[in-house]
Formats: sequence, C-alpha cells, structure tokens
Amino acid sequence: MTSQINIDFEEGGMTRWREKEMRAGNWCWAKLTSLSVSFKEMATLYVSPHPDDFRSLLALIAAEFCPSSPSRTITEDPPVSLNARSRPTLVLGAGEGDSVLSGASAVAWYLACQGKRAGTDTKQQSQVWQWLSFADNELTPVCCAVVFPLMGVIGVDKKLQQSSRAEMLRVLKVLNQALEPRTFLVGESITLADMAVATAVLLPFKYALEPSDRKVLTNVTRWFTTCVNQPQFLKVLGKIDLCEKMVPVTPKTNAATDAKAANASPAADSAGAAANGPPKTEAQLKKEAKKREKLEKFQQKKEMEAKKKTQPQTEKKAKPEKKELGVITYNIPTPAGEKKDVVSPLPDSYSPQYVEAAWYPWWEKQGFFKPEYGRKSISEQNPHGIFMMCIPPPNVTGSLHLGHALTNAIQDCLTRWHRMRGETTLWNPGCDHAGIATQVVVEKKLMRERGMSRHDLGRENFIQEVWKWKNEKGDRIYHQLKKLGSSLDWDRACFTMDTKLSYAVQEAFIRMHEEGVIYRSKRLVNWSCTLNSAISDIEVDKRELTGRTLLPVPGYKEKVEFGVLVSFAYKIEGSDEEVVVATTRIETMLGDTAVAVHPADSRYQHLKGKMVLHPFCDRKMPIVFDDFVDMSFGTGAVKITPAHDHNDYEVGVRHNLAFINILDENGLLINVPPPFLGMKRFEARKAVLQALKDRGQFKEIKDNPMVVPVCSRSKDIVEPLLKPQWYVNCTDMGKQAADAVREGRLKIIPDHHLKTWFNWMDNIRDWCISRQLWWGHRIPAYFVTVNDPSVKPGEDMDGHYWVSGRSEEEAREKAAKRFNVSADKINLRQDEDVLDTWFSSGIFPFSIFGWPSESEDLNVFYPGTLLETGHDILFFWVARMVMMGLKLTGKLPFKEVYLHAVVRDAHGRKMSKSLGNVIDPLDVITGISLEGLHAQLMDSNLDPLEVEKAKQGQKSDYPNGIPECGTDALRFALCAYTSQGRDINLDVNRILGYRHFCNKLWNAVKFAMKTLGDNFVPSEKAQLCGEESVSDRWILSRLSAAVGLCDAGFKAYDFPAITTAIYNFWLYELCDVYLESVKPVFGKAEEDSTSQRQALVCRQTLYTCLEVGLRLLSPLMPFVTEELYQRLPRRRPQSDPPSISVTSYPDTKEFCWHSEEVDRDMEFVMTVVKTIRSLRADYNLTKTRADCYLHCIDSATVSLVQKYSLQIQTLSYSQAIILLTANQPVPEGCAVAIASDRCTVNLMLKGLIDVEKEVAKLMTKKGDLEKQMEKLREKMAKSDYKEKVPVKVQEQDTEKLRQSQTELEKVKEAMDNFRKMM
Repeated sequence: MTSQINIDFEEGGMTRWREKEMRAGNWCWAKLTSLSVSFKEMATLYVSPHPDDFRSLLALIAAEFCPSSPSRTITEDPPVSLNARSRPTLVLGAGEGDSVLSGASAVAWYLACQGKRAGTDTKQQSQVWQWLSFADNELTPVCCAVVFPLMGVIGVDKKLQQSSRAEMLRVLKVLNQALEPRTFLVGESITLADMAVATAVLLPFKYALEPSDRKVLTNVTRWFTTCVNQPQFLKVLGKIDLCEKMVPVTPKTNAATDAKAANASPAADSAGAAANGPPKTEAQLKKEAKKREKLEKFQQKKEMEAKKKTQPQTEKKAKPEKKELGVITYNIPTPAGEKKDVVSPLPDSYSPQYVEAAWYPWWEKQGFFKPEYGRKSISEQNPHGIFMMCIPPPNVTGSLHLGHALTNAIQDCLTRWHRMRGETTLWNPGCDHAGIATQVVVEKKLMRERGMSRHDLGRENFIQEVWKWKNEKGDRIYHQLKKLGSSLDWDRACFTMDTKLSYAVQEAFIRMHEEGVIYRSKRLVNWSCTLNSAISDIEVDKRELTGRTLLPVPGYKEKVEFGVLVSFAYKIEGSDEEVVVATTRIETMLGDTAVAVHPADSRYQHLKGKMVLHPFCDRKMPIVFDDFVDMSFGTGAVKITPAHDHNDYEVGVRHNLAFINILDENGLLINVPPPFLGMKRFEARKAVLQALKDRGQFKEIKDNPMVVPVCSRSKDIVEPLLKPQWYVNCTDMGKQAADAVREGRLKIIPDHHLKTWFNWMDNIRDWCISRQLWWGHRIPAYFVTVNDPSVKPGEDMDGHYWVSGRSEEEAREKAAKRFNVSADKINLRQDEDVLDTWFSSGIFPFSIFGWPSESEDLNVFYPGTLLETGHDILFFWVARMVMMGLKLTGKLPFKEVYLHAVVRDAHGRKMSKSLGNVIDPLDVITGISLEGLHAQLMDSNLDPLEVEKAKQGQKSDYPNGIPECGTDALRFALCAYTSQGRDINLDVNRILGYRHFCNKLWNAVKFAMKTLGDNFVPSEKAQLCGEESVSDRWILSRLSAAVGLCDAGFKAYDFPAITTAIYNFWLYELCDVYLESVKPVFGKAEEDSTSQRQALVCRQTLYTCLEVGLRLLSPLMPFVTEELYQRLPRRRPQSDPPSISVTSYPDTKEFCWHSEEVDRDMEFVMTVVKTIRSLRADYNLTKTRADCYLHCIDSATVSLVQKYSLQIQTLSYSQAIILLTANQPVPEGCAVAIASDRCTVNLMLKGLIDVEKEVAKLMTKKGDLEKQMEKLREKMAKSDYKEKVPVKVQEQDTEKLRQSQTELEKVKEAMDNFRKMM
C-alpha cells in the first residue's frame, strides 16, 4: 500500500496545488517535511531518458544538490501500482508504506528542501514559490509552443509560432528586468527558483534564442550561463551549445543524462526519441500521437489559465479572510475625549476596530502626551530627567508610507518608554512645506483641473492655491500619525511655513549672510529644465545603464538614446593632424573650450601650445595638460566643457578657460551657431552627430555603461548648469560637526555609520541653498542699485551689491550705509528665489521653540535628547542640523542620533509609487481590497503608463488585497524588523502574524481574569510572600528576565530583542507553560485551607504577570494593552495612574527575582515533558492518559523530578508520574525514550494500544533496515570501493550504516518491549 501525495504540477501548475495545500491545512507541506527520514533510507527516481525532457532534468539537477542523492534513477515508466501519472516520480521507501511524489515541481521541491535550496526562511521560500509558479504558468507554455514545432513534437503553424515567439520574448524581458540587480533569482546562491526557471528556458536557449535575441536579454543570458556552468548542472546537462540560428532540429542524446539515468530504457517521453534511433513500431507511433494530442490540449488549457490570470480579480477571495479574522466594532456611544466603556464584557476575540476605538481622543484630552502632565511647570527639576525629541517633519504632500510608519513606531516606543520612566517627556510634531514636491503636486493639479500653469496665475495667486491645498490635504498626515498611536504633543505642532518658523529661517539667513558664511556665487548646479529650478542631490536618482538605452524625457515625443560613447576628431590648427575625443553627451561639444591630455602622456608632448579648431564656429581651443586625465581611457584625450560638467569645471578654473553656457533654463540651446541655435538639447544631440558625420570628423559610436542623473520629482534628465546661487560655506561648520562626534559629545548609533559621517564632514562642499521656486521661504536678500554717478553699477555676482534684511526698510538702510549715500538713492530688488527646504529643516530643533526669541520651551527642551531617523538622510538633514545648531546657538541640537534601516518591499526594492509598492499604513491597519489599492493609483499624480505598471506590482504582491492587521500588530512588526542594518525587506503578510499574537494575548488575559474571579484583590506591592510554588517561582523568574531584556533593549535601541523577549514571555512561558501548569491548583482550590492558600498565592502571581507583562508591552502596543489593563483591578485604586501610558515601566530593581537555578531546573523539566509528549504522539495517544515511569540516575535528579512531578504530570497529560531510581526495574509494556543523560522516560502502553499491530509495523521496519544495511555493506565490500568512490561519499556511507544500525537496535528493543506485553 503506497502513501500518495497526489500533486500533479504538470496539469494545473503550482498555483492550484498551493491553494489545495492551504485548504487542506498544510497537509501536503507537513507530509513532504515528514518524508525526510525516509529519503535517507531508500529512494527511487523515475525520469524520462530523453535529453530534452526539461521536467526530468529539473528533478535530476535538484537531486544533485541533495547531500545524498536517490539510491536509484530509472528511465522507465513508474509501475502501474504506484498510480503515478507522469515522470519524474520519486518513490520514498522500498516496499509497503512507500510514499510517492509525482510531477516535476513536487519532486523538485522535495529534493530542494533536502538540499536546503528552497529558501533560507519563510520569505525566501515564498519567493521561490512565486518563481516556480512563473516557470510553470508563464514560461513553460510559451517556450514549448515555440520549440516543440522545431523538434517535430507538434505540427508547424507559422502564424502561431510567430505569435508564440513574440509572447516568449515578452515574458523573457520581464525576467530580464527582474534579473537586472541580481546574480540569482532568490538570495545570494542557487535555489530551486533558478533551477526551475533555467530548465524552463533551456530549450529556447538551445534551439530558438538567436544571438540577436540574447543581446537584448543580457541579464537573462548572463544568469542562464552562470546557472548551467554550476557543477551540478554540468553533471546533468553537460556543456550547453547556445542556438546560432532558429531552424528545425534533431536533438542528440545527452551523454550526461544517460550516465545519470542508469539502466536506461529505450522508451521516450514527451519529445520523442532521437531521429537516428531504431525504427518505431506501430504501437509506439500510436502512443506518441496520443501524447502529442494530450500535449496540445495541455497547452490550450495553459492558455486559458493565462487568460484567466489577466482578468481582474474580484473581492470574493478576501471575504473568508475577513470572516476568519472577525471584525467586531465598538458601538457604545462615547463622546470624543471621554473615557471608553470598560465595564461591558470583552468581546470573544480580538478585533482591532473594537480595541482601537475611543482611546486616542481620551489620551489627548487628558494631556498624557504633554510634558506638563503630572507637574506644575516644565521648568521644575525632575530627578528622572528630561527626554525631548522632535519628529523628522514629513512632507505635507500626499500621505505617509510604511517608511514613515517605521520611524514613528520606533519614536513613539521610545517616547512612551521614557514617559513611563517618569521623565519630563516631549515628542514635538511638525510638518515640512516640501518646496519642490508641493509645488509639483499643486502645479499638476492646476493643469489637470483648470488647464492652467503657475505662470498663468502669477506668484501671489499660486501661493494662495498652495496654502488652500495645504489646508485641505495637510491634515491627513496628522490623522495618520494619530491612527498610529503616536503620543505627540499636538499643542506644539509646527509647520515650517508658520510665522514663528519663517521668522527663524529669515533670522538664520541674515545672521549667516552678515557673517559672510552665506555668499553669492556662480557655479554648476543640478538643474531640472522641467521644474526650472536647481535641485538638491537627494532629489537626483542615479539610473544605472549597462549600455545603449532609450529613456523617456518630459517634453519629447520619442525616447532619447543614452548609454553610448561617441568618438569624433578635432583638427589641429595649422596641420593635418587630429585629436580624437569621446563623449556620452555629444551636444555639449558646442560648449567645448579646450582639449585636455595628461602631462606624462608621450603621445601628445609635441602638441604643447597648440590649438584645436571647433568645426562649427571660429573658436580656437587650447590643448591643456592636466593630471585629472586618465591616459588609459580611450585615446587619452578629453574634451573640456567647463560650463556643463563638474570635472571640466575644475579644469576650467585651473587653466583659466572660457565658460560658455549653451543651455537656457528650459533646455534650449543658446550661445551656439546656427542651425543649432534654439534647438531642444536632445534634438541637438542628433543634429550635432549628423553634422560631424557630414564633415567626416565622426569616428565611432559604441555601448557605454553609465549613470544618468534623473530628477526624482519631474523624471527629467538633470543638467549641470552654471547659475548664480546662494551658498553656505560649510568648511568650518563641517569640521565642528566632525569634531563633536570624534570627541564623543555627539553619539551616532549604530557606529557603522561613522565612516559615512566622517567621509562627508571631512570632505564637505559648500551648500547651494537657493531654489528657483515660488513655494517656500523667499530669500531675504536684495540687489542694490544706487542712483548716484559716483557709484558704479554692480553685477549680480558681486556680493558687495547684495544686502539682507528683515524688511525692505532695514535692507535700504544697510545699503545706504554701505555705499555712503542717502536712503532715497537706493533701489532694491528682492531675490525671486526661495531657500532649499533643508535649510528650514536644519534649524527645526530650535525654531520650533521660538528661536531667536527666548522662551521657557527653548530653555528647557533645547538641546534635545535624541534624533531618530532613517540613515538615508544622515547628511541631508542630520548633518545640517548639527552644523546650524552649533553655528546659530553654540550648542549641539541633540546628544544622540539613532539611525534606523530603510524600509524596502518584500522583494528588497525601494518604495516607489510607480512600482505600486508604496503602502499607506492606514491600509495595513484597516485592510483594503486590491480594487481599493488600484483606485488610490488613479487619484495620484502618476502618468498613465506608471499607473499600469504600479497596478501590476500591486496585483503581484497583494492579489487579495491587504487584510486588516490593526495598529498594534503593525507597530510590533515594524519594531521586530528593525535590525541595526541598512535595509528592511518588509513583507506585509508577516504583520498579519502579529495580529494573531494580539488574539492570543487577548484570550490569555480573558482566561486569566476568569481564573482570578470578580472578587480578587491584588496586593499593594508586587513582592514574594515565600509560599510560591515552583511554577510561581519559575514564571516570576522569567518575568524578571523579560524586564531585564526590555530595559537593556531600550537602552541599546535593540528593538528586536525587546519584541522577542515580550513575545516569548507571553506566548511560550506564560500561556504555554504557566497557565497550563497551574490549572490543577485552581481545580482543587476549595478542597481545604492549604489548597485555598496555594490558589491565592497563584492568583497573585498570575496578576503580577498580567499587569507587568502589559506594562512591558505598552510602548509597542498601546491600544490593546490599554484595553486589557483597564479591565484589571488596581493595586492602589486611589493613587494609581488612570492610564497604562502614564504608569511606571517595570524596573529591574523592583523585579529582581530572576534565578538561573530555577530556570535551569525548569528547562530540564520541560525536556522531560517534551519527551513524554513526543512518545504519546508516536503511539497516537491523543486522548488516552498513560502512566509514566521516570528512570533517574541519581538522587539529585529524583529530588528535582519529585519537586516538579505535578507540573510534569499536568503538562505531559500523564495519568501519573512514578519515579524510579537507578536500581529499580522498569515495568514491562513500556515505550522508552531518553530525555537526557540523567533521565529516561518509560510510557506504559500495555492495554492502551494494539500490540500485535505495532509489532507487525516494527517487523516491516526491521526488514527494510536490514535490506538497506545489506545493500550498503555489499557496496562498501566491493574491491574497487576505496579507490573509485570519493572520500566524502565513503564517509556518508559509513554514517548511513551507523545510523541504520542505531535505528535497528531501537526497533529490536521496541519489539522486545511489545512482546513482553503479549
């Protein structure tokens, strides 16, 4: 009788099996896992002999990665008795009780698990599943449709073949894009994903993908070549010859496969035998015809499935999820700010909507989040200290994403922890005006709704429109922060364009300008032609290209070519000689003013002092000698365009070259000869190239890997452009900021960011702070014109003619004094530009408190305690706050900087709206359908093409939408993910797991409260009374350990350590062990006074665990802990704080009951319990209780087991626990298992099980083991075994024999025990 795992991946694909598996309660998964023991004993793999049967090849390759391959590989059809529908088939075992796996993916998945190639964790396993599904459902049908006609498997239909080929290339391009940043599909080494996809594309690479196709599919070709050259692939496939031309083929027999498939049968599978084989009988031909017919039907079925997949999914699949999770709402009328009803019974199960209702408005109204809470004044001395942190002000545009949620989860946990420690605590909220981002959003909205540009409205009216938009949309961010439970002091909320903060910005600029730290200069900036503004480095995305690439550019109908290097020649003046130079931006040659070579380059020494001639104007350009030139690159000669390239700018300054700007603010060509004058920059690119060809000076064009700077806001190509701008001299400020860290006055955590900090600070460049926008802080600087002939007119670049002032009158007075004329002779023009958003953010830590004016808040809360943010803005924000704080206040703005990792999606990709992976935290909290996610894209500012791409991303990641997880689960998950690394790959599905944890917490507290009873009164203080049972002492020890771990975790910013400590305490210690072990205590609580007293002590212990456990969890899960805490009785009802959020955090001084000895004893006890449970499971004693004899080797162990006998009996579901010393015999009829070297478990089975049946099973097992051992001994006894078999395999054989021998002895021992019962 065989045990069937009836999975046929060949007909229906991975997806349906996955659904079946989930519906069946993971039966198949459990079965596959449980078969691992059998695999070691004996396994037979049935495969096709055909060298091109890629499904069998997948199984063979997967087998190669196993530590021990199947014992036999047979190329015949599996026996009919196995009921296996297709090859490959894997039979585990060697007789009765065999387990059979049928189908390539089932077999390969099992083998990959054995070889640890199915992913290192659940996330990777999920990704492997997705790639298996992709190979099965997307790749295989189209690849077969293209290749099978070439191989003569199915008839040739040219039209169908062409369309199939186009579809195949489309699917492969998707794969090509996915492989762009990766070496392998999942993780950093070969997995089953690579094996499955590589074998799926094997035939196209051999017979259909010509060199021109492979050139387009560079990433796929690179990856495929890497895979097939792995030793395991080579052993099965041999060397693969790639297709040169797509023509009908006669595949040759693969020697490697033949070698692998011992005892090969001449029978052929799906693709038929090779044409040069023996003539086929009529029966064989009929059989093949039937197979072809089946294959065609199978392909049609696949096509139908593919069509179904492209149709929009309905919401039906999400409904069971909702039902399963259970949505319960809080319907008791509660006015906003009033306390929630905590008298009504708790709902049967946890529901976020019920739990999170009404608490936040009450917290806010009660003033719990204000530093004034519980004290007369914030200025009064607090022995616990002060904690102040300001929020990294989110952009007012749009809404928060999960990256912000991570920031706020961490910051709120820290804030709540400090508040519960009794410190004067302030977490100050705020919002950033986000100059460019906001202006772009409002401009797009204006154009979409009214068909107007900002220029049509004018500056003042446009700014009014932005304020209007801000007032309508800006509050959404604050709403999200409240939903996240963020305990911010909302009365102190700030917006960077508020009057108070705007005044501080103006004051900062004026002071730094008057000191000469801010100055005017004309330099190269990052320029966006679409925005007509300079942009900061953080707003420039670096797009890496491997070669020629066509990119979309705003304002151009056709895509523009990038990633090529154009070589052309400049003629030497007065000779026939020429110098060849190369460039990736050929249009910039119109602004060239020199050619540079290296001073040591012997090829050009004779050209010293010579000039080259510009081909399109009468410009003569010097040949300059400069060390920056790389002699080995190209010809060693470099064109120099000082006004349009950062390196060339430096060369231009060193050699006093002309700076010719050839681009205006809109990207149109200026200062160039016709016909190029007035052309758009990328149209000029084509025109210049053609003109060089016409003049015979073009040399060559070739692919060139490069980085293209793209504006993150407008998607325009960024141009280096010479513009007069305002700059901050950062040299001294950068040194001070670096020294503060070096001297330990400022601490950066984790310290692996120190290298980045010093690299930036020690090599800091001056900071361009002006932006050509309308929305933002207008620069308070005025250009001076003097109506007096004695004063010569000034130029824009001359800082002497610029004054700054708090008003025009103040600026006029300054100018009159500077030029020694009366004020009426002064004309002023205020700079049109606004300040970089990071300038106002840089003074945020003190501008929020009213600086430069003195205030109580400024004196108490500045400098702050901590700055917490993502590491990606270490320079853009953190460094500038430190520099400007030191410059303007003489103080560091904070003492510590904690930098958390950057959140990426489950695939490791950066959060991007166009990828559809930017998730609103509220959607995770409340849940959302796939259609709802799509609808959000339609309301965004994305282009239609990006919307479609984003929809596909959402459909792939969230096919059923996002289930309701709740705020607490989201916060806990984000903190659990926060390692001190650089990236977090966040899988939304994992958050759901923590919602289930909330439910377990809910049920545990409900059960415990029922156990405590209505009349329970806790003692006034948590302390030991001396009458605690061993279970009580143990759980209090574990509670104390959890308190210590949480305290250390918060101090070290080790959030995973905190979440792990709390999770383990609640789930594995309190619920799984303690609550179970004390049930007998409460069961006989009323029997006598001793039992009553024991139950009372137990209740006090249980209350302490609940109350302290909830307080430990409160900073991370504020809602569910408040809900449950409010239901618990108070120790001191008259004086205890009204909310858990202002209750003291558990302290190691108070909870000092951790005992390593108690923990060690209980660890031993739990080992015994698990051993008994394991034995019960082995003999299927689900409900029957058996006597358990514990054989102990010494008196100390006897004493320990006796001490914990009630706990062992309860937790192991035993009838009785009987202790046996070393000399006492074990009664007959027991099953035996070793718990440790000190204790053996003997479970009495006599009379509880069918002994004859068990003996028969063991007899079969004994026979199997003896056969296996005999076979292994025969193999090892062969004369050439030592010489021919690799040493590693010999070691494996020896280990197998040893394991089998041990197992055989156990089987014999068990049989003897059973026979004694007969």
